[in-house]
This record gives sequence, C-alpha cells and structure tokens, in this order.
Amino acid sequence: MPQTDDLGELGRMTNLQRCRGAWMASLLANLLWLVLPVVSAADDPAADAFAETASRAGLRVLEGNRLVLATDRPAREGDGVAELPAVFDQAFAVWCRHYGIAPEALPAWRARGCLIMDRERFRAAGLLPVEVPEFINGFCLNDRFWLLEQSNPAYRRHLLLHEGVHAFTLTVRSLAAPPWYTEGIAEYLATHRLEVAADGPPRFVSTPLPDRAADVEQLGRIERLQRLRAAGESPAFDAVLAATTAGHGDVSAYAANWAVVTMLARHPRYAGSFAALERGPLDAAFTERLAELDGWDEARASRDFDAFTAEVEYGFDFARSAIDWAAGRPLAAKSRVQVDAARGWQNTGLALAAGSRYAVAAEGRVVLGTVPGGEASGPTTLESEPRGISLRWYRGRPIGRLLAAQWVERPQAGRPRFEIVAEGGDAAFTAAVDGPLYLKINEAPGELGDNRGGLTVTIEPK
Repeated sequence: MPQTDDLGELGRMTNLQRCRGAWMASLLANLLWLVLPVVSAADDPAADAFAETASRAGLRVLEGNRLVLATDRPAREGDGVAELPAVFDQAFAVWCRHYGIAPEALPAWRARGCLIMDRERFRAAGLLPVEVPEFINGFCLNDRFWLLEQSNPAYRRHLLLHEGVHAFTLTVRSLAAPPWYTEGIAEYLATHRLEVAADGPPRFVSTPLPDRAADVEQLGRIERLQRLRAAGESPAFDAVLAATTAGHGDVSAYAANWAVVTMLARHPRYAGSFAALERGPLDAAFTERLAELDGWDEARASRDFDAFTAEVEYGFDFARSAIDWAAGRPLAAKSRVQVDAARGWQNTGLALAAGSRYAVAAEGRVVLGTVPGGEASGPTTLESEPRGISLRWYRGRPIGRLLAAQWVERPQAGRPRFEIVAEGGDAAFTAAVDGPLYLKINEAPGELGDNRGGLTVTIEPK
C-alpha cells in the first residue's frame, strides 16, 4: 500500500506519442470523476465518521471543504491552527492546477488529518491504527495523514501541506513514482508563504522556489544545499534519481529531491516536457519515461543541476540563469563580446586551451537596481563599472564586478562547477581547462531582473 514517512527536522518531451498519452490520461481522469456519483466533500461519510470519533474522544475538530483535522492541541489565540483547513482548501486548488485537473471534477475528495501532541490519545480513540509506524514527524496513508505538533507555526503548516500533497497524489493520481519525485513534488507543492490581511482570512501563496527566507521561516532547504556545496558534498543529479529510499530523517535528501523537481519544473529547457510527463502515469517507470523525453540529455541535465545547486538562492531566476553549454570556437585572435547585466553566466562562444595565457579587458557601466532613500531624495540608482561597487557584496566580491570563469568538470574536490579565472576590468589569467570562457556581472541570481545595460569585454591570447 502506498505510504510515506516525512522528516520533522526544522531546516528541512516525451515524444509526441507520449505527450498525447499523458494528455489522454489526464482527460480520462477528469472524465472518470464526472461520471461518478456527485457527492459533495461536506457529505463525505468517512470524514463525518472521523469527525464524530474525534469529537467523542474529546479532540478538537477543525473542518474545511477539503480537510477534516483532529488535534489534541488546546485552542490558543493566534497559533495558526484554526486557519489550517482554510489554507489547505486554497492549496488544494493549486495542486489541481498543477496536474491540469479542475477542482470541481473532484467534488468528493476530502483528506482526514491528525495533528498530534500525544500519540496515545489518538491510539485510544482508534485514530492512529497499529499499521501506522512510529513516524519521525509525519506519515500519509492514502487520504489519511498524521503529523506531530511543531513549535514553529510556519513549519507546522508546511508539514501539513506536504502530507496533504501526498494524500492528493496517492489518491487522485495513483502515485507510485520513485522517491525523488514522491518527496520532491510534496516539497515543491507545499512550499508557500501566507499573506495575512487585517480585514480578511490568510491567503495561501504558492512559492515552490521562495523569493525570501522570511517567506518560508526555518524551512532551510536552500540553506542546506548551500552548506552541502560549501562542504563539497552537493548531491549528484543521477544519484538523486537513482535513490531507492526517500531518506526519511535526512534533511539533505529532502533538499536534493526538492532541487531536482524544482529544476525540471521551472528551467526553460525542461519545464514544458516535464509538465506533460506529470500529466501521465506517476508510476515506478516515471524516471525511465523522463529519460525518453525528446531531446533529453542526461549529461546536460546533470550539468544544469550542478550549476543550479552551486548558485541556488532565494528567488533564483531560471530564465535569466539558463546556461548555453555549446563548445565554442577556438580563440585565435583578439575578440570582443557583450555581457548582459541582467543574465547569469554567459557563454562567450570562445574556447580556450588549458594552460594557455589570456587577457580580458572590460569597459562600460551597468545599472544594478536601486536602494531606498529618504523621503526627500527618493531611491538611488546603483551603477557599476567592471570593478564593481563595494556598497554591497555578494559571495565575497563587490556586486557589479565582471567575473570570468570556466566550467570544470573534474575539480579537485566536490561537484563540477564554474571556477573563476579572472575578475575586474583588466586581468591576465591561465585557462583552467579546454573549453569556453563564461562571463557575468557579480549579482545574486534572484536579483537580476532589475539590472540594465552591459559591458563590452575584449578577450585575447597572450
């Protein structure tokens, strides 16, 4: 029976025929629900029985259109528990859209959840069956799930939605996919921020790749990937796909699964075909069908994944950070190229020879957005020349500084990565490997959108 156990540590195209098959599978799923007896979620006998049992046991019962939640946590003003069913209802609509399903096509779908402080109270009430193992923090069995109370309201909400995604995919999509997708999609679809208005209920806002750390308080997936990269222990794309267990209790495994799904779902090179793949069967052969996508190149995907995990930040902009991996032509004479301030690593199209000496020189000015000013002065536009400006630093260098790098497939330690070979407006350097030279303006990948202008860079052999 499909089941999943989740960690509770804070800090946690196809070819044309297959695309048509995926579309047909989604269509048939919707049509199936249309011909079933129309039962509203509010008239779900199983949910009603669950609520009645919980009430008899003295548990607090909270109900929404898509969730009945029982808890032994006492009611406390402002703790965020009472709003969980309403947040769940809003998230349900997002999950439906992700899979191309109209929410009204699932009139009877309703999950039953338990938010637990004392497991024994739920066992005594018959709401925690013996077949449910001693989970670390959360467990899902079809449309039922259990989670332990969390000290952090934001993480409690994330965990409840994570288990909710499992309940949704297990029952609506017959999920039996490999662990990387099972856990990765649960993390991806559960990640959110909550907008609280003074005159209305909280609003669920899906943020699969959060813009700010404050949006996902103490979730820690991005920070974990950054620490793994710094320690030379970043996950490899093929290893994540090949894992046979979900890595329950291992925050690094959850971060890696989230990273794979996030890249495939948001990178412009993969997003369209991956979305079509998800509309098809989510079974044990899901990874094999991924490898059969038209134009799929696992070596390139692995390189894209290494580039993403090396520079992952809040608000990471996949469109502006997508990399051209073309080999380029040998640099035989002085050449000039343009560097766009609003993009990440840019292939110059010029291939260098390992061990050979080269020089770069740059000129021009770029705009790096603005900084707030006083009421009288207003915001100040940040401009930079190739050396950068020390008003703000990113990864140990002034923002706006020109960086030149090469992709090193076999570094001395850790995963493949860009290694900076030169920086600033005028520098000489030795090529690290045979391969193209890449250039960019030093700036966080999530802050490229307000940059303007570019630099003219001259590259020549010495």
